[in-house]
Amino acid sequence: MVKVGKKVPDVELLLTGGRETRLSDYRGRWLVLYFYPKASTPGCTQEGKDFKEAIYKFRRQSTRVLGASRDSLKAQERFKEKYEFPFDLVSDPEEKLCEAFGVIKLKNMYGRQVRGIERSTFLIDDQGVLRHEWRGVKVKGHVDEVLETLKQLKKG
Repeated sequence: MVKVGKKVPDVELLLTGGRETRLSDYRGRWLVLYFYPKASTPGCTQEGKDFKEAIYKFRRQSTRVLGASRDSLKAQERFKEKYEFPFDLVSDPEEKLCEAFGVIKLKNMYGRQVRGIERSTFLIDDQGVLRHEWRGVKVKGHVDEVLETLKQLKKG
């Protein structure tokens, strides 16, 4: 599992548009990688909209944004298109990326325990090193906190 201060694993990614890439392809720029439980649900939609609203602030910091969930590529593409997200979404139905970042947790749903994604965000520097993580994220105000932390870390 990832640890702050260590390089993140070079996991293969399947992006919206059907493009395949790797985490290492993002080296040279900072990366915000956020995990959400399920496309097109209220909290996940709001989080995506918040990142969309702040995208130019992240771009001014030479930082890319990627959202990830276990949803199928088709579901991710519909989600991105419907809300016009200006960043790619990762389809991870086999949970390789989720496992690498340790975001799969047992959750209670309607009185039963189910495996699901714990809403989490990871800030990775231009060398592929994890600089900050947020686990058990609450959506409200989160994107602003990520942006502020990014600015502070880049100042040194």
